[in-house]
Amino acid sequence: MTIDAPPKPSISPYKHHVLLCTGPRCGEEGAGQALYDSLWTKLKAAGIHEGPGRTKFNSVNCFGACKGGPVMCVQPQGTWYYNVTPANLDRIIGEHLAGDQVVQDLVFHQSPQVDVSAQLGSAD
Repeated sequence: MTIDAPPKPSISPYKHHVLLCTGPRCGEEGAGQALYDSLWTKLKAAGIHEGPGRTKFNSVNCFGACKGGPVMCVQPQGTWYYNVTPANLDRIIGEHLAGDQVVQDLVFHQSPQVDVSAQLGSAD
């Protein structure tokens, strides 16, 4: 008897993936969730909500980096932002997500750049 594997999932192309902490200890109670709830409208207003240049976003319950929250990570660059207030979120969207310029004064960690294609093997 052969068991069929489930179908392989797929994700539409995107440029950035935002992970935003909505946990109760990441900033003032409810601050992360309020930011998350505003993301779709803000991304749509910036024109980066659809197509291959879109910004995908998800909430995270805890990154384990609670000081200075709310905390947000932008992938694939691995840029970690702190003190993500509504005004700072607007800056990150305008400068980083839409403008490809990291907002340096809000960065608390930058992951090393890794060539993922080398890890996964090239599609020769």
